[in-house]
Amino acid sequence: MLKTILVSELVPGMFVQGVVKQQGSVKVKTEGWVRTQAAIDKLVQSGILEVSVDPDKFIDLAAEKKATTETKPVPTAKFDPTKTTASFSSEANKAKKLYSEAKQLQSKAFDDIRAGRKIDVEPFKQVANGFIDSVFRNQDALACMTRIREKDAYLLEHSINVSVLMSIFAKHMGFDRDIIHELATGALLHDIGKIKVPDEILNKPGKLTDEEFDEIKRHALYSKEILENSGLSDIAIQVAGFHHERLDGKGYPFGLKDDEINQYVRMISIVDVYDALTAKRVYKDDMNPIQAFKILRAGCPNCFDSDLVARFIQCIGIHPVGTLVKLKSQKLGIVSQSNFEQPLKPMVKVFYSAKHQHYTEVQDLDLASNRTDDELESSIKPEDFGIDLIKFFRNAFFD
Repeated sequence: MLKTILVSELVPGMFVQGVVKQQGSVKVKTEGWVRTQAAIDKLVQSGILEVSVDPDKFIDLAAEKKATTETKPVPTAKFDPTKTTASFSSEANKAKKLYSEAKQLQSKAFDDIRAGRKIDVEPFKQVANGFIDSVFRNQDALACMTRIREKDAYLLEHSINVSVLMSIFAKHMGFDRDIIHELATGALLHDIGKIKVPDEILNKPGKLTDEEFDEIKRHALYSKEILENSGLSDIAIQVAGFHHERLDGKGYPFGLKDDEINQYVRMISIVDVYDALTAKRVYKDDMNPIQAFKILRAGCPNCFDSDLVARFIQCIGIHPVGTLVKLKSQKLGIVSQSNFEQPLKPMVKVFYSAKHQHYTEVQDLDLASNRTDDELESSIKPEDFGIDLIKFFRNAFFD
């Protein structure tokens, strides 16, 4: 219930719904949180006398700042990102099963929230553990799963993909396993608040109105509110609630900036945008990874952390596993294994001749081998050659 108070009674952290009484005709934007005493002083200077506030939206700014700025220093890398303990083929079906279980869990969680039931985060913690185990055995298998997309399942798949990519990213950064687990769990749930956004807004094919866009932007706040009493760690809640914050303060929903945004949140902001850009949705086409990397780099340093963007690209590769590529020989193939030492020379599973426009016998080609005289030319889209990439993935990589 809204409450009317004198502007002199405002304190940082209150949510102002609107102006009730003022002197003069100066128009000010009043809906939103007042985060500083300077902001309150501006309202006074503008002639505002009374405002309506929403007591239910009060933010404890001191606690928030502590949560968002307290982060453990990055340890010296304990894990070799090039090291695997399982082959791709032995890990592939485990990764497929994990991904399927995660989708079912996401669907159930959305149903629970729709029905007004409290979300159970324990199964999400278990799925996150499974992701991490798989990533440490062979990260390429789950990375490949993130490339098998169904355009009508974006809401379910996006959070799963972000969780997988965050696990790979955090492993590359050398974080302890418990930190990786918190990041993976928070990423799995980072968009849970979208269930409170009307479907007609969430899936609108045309341009959103200002009011609709404001509602879309609230989903991160909804995620934070849903998870605050769930038993998740502060790190997981920060990842979910602040993933749309930007270094220049122009993000949402809190307008955090610079040192108010910790390293973990900076990481998920990068991963979230990357996966969104490379996804095909009902109202937009997908980008190839290189195009997405260019956009991330263009957002540095205003929106994204330049060093972290570089490290993210390094950890998933210029041509990530699962990317369809064309070779100088005009053969087409899927990147099936990363090459951290020579990123432009990954392992490729060749299966199509662009020159003769027909499928060929599937062949594993190591572009880094001295016996291979072929080279990677570019990443391409399967529709350019009428290729059913999902069908090929399932036949070539998974039983």
